[in-house]
Amino acid sequence: MEAPILLILSSPSGAGKTTLTTHLLRELPDFGFSISHTTRKPRPGEVDGVQYHFVDRERFVAMQKDGAFAEWAEVHGNLYGTSVAEIDRARAEGKQGIVFDIDYQGARQIKAKLPDAVGVFILPPSMPELRTRLERRASDAADVIERRYRQAHIEIEHYGFFDYLIVNDELAQAQRALLGIALAERHRRRRQAFRAETLLKQGAIG
Repeated sequence: MEAPILLILSSPSGAGKTTLTTHLLRELPDFGFSISHTTRKPRPGEVDGVQYHFVDRERFVAMQKDGAFAEWAEVHGNLYGTSVAEIDRARAEGKQGIVFDIDYQGARQIKAKLPDAVGVFILPPSMPELRTRLERRASDAADVIERRYRQAHIEIEHYGFFDYLIVNDELAQAQRALLGIALAERHRRRRQAFRAETLLKQGAIG
């Protein structure tokens, strides 16, 4: 069986990555979501084991020392990591794709270990609009919003590392673009070659 598509989604905070991820997984139920571990506190409505595995810093560091993470990074003062167990779980469930919601640091680590992974970076339409979105969420203190906004410049500087860029200006269009990328990757020649070879064998003349 062909290995699942490893689809990395990254963006600055407020660019709409979570909304796009939710839509993609709804459209492609045979794709799984890699639930990251994090030391940050849950936001209103977030559930442990659904959006993230929420752990304290001591637990996270212990897991990291034990080699439990395929990638990990510190972002905005919090630790985030993708456990090897999450990737193994998705593969065991026969998922056609695995979606990673990670930053550019984690994306580099995943691609270094798994070069076939596909990186997609979500861009905001403008920096003023990004600030507006961060403020509109009303889930972070003013100093946190400012830190996230400044960090966005650093994250966008790494856009060249990714395979695809999507500007999330008009949501429906961005959703179509992301779905199109996932479907195109599903139909790469190396993923579908076995079907062509099967047809050739069926039609072989002895």
